Amino acid sequence: MAYKISDDCISCGACSAECPVGAITEGDGKYEINADTCSECGSCADVCPVSAPSKE
Repeated sequence: MAYKISDDCISCGACSAECPVGAITEGDGKYEINADTCSECGSCADVCPVSAPSKE
């Protein structure tokens, strides 16, 4: 199951920079993860200062 970014996102961009497959893009008010591209590696969750990315 792909990661999803919650509304807790502060749009810092740390997750996007860390994603090895480029699945994370800046959305309207928060970053978003493309579920079809996400490799479920957890790199985004590891670097997020507010723990916004999680598996659903």
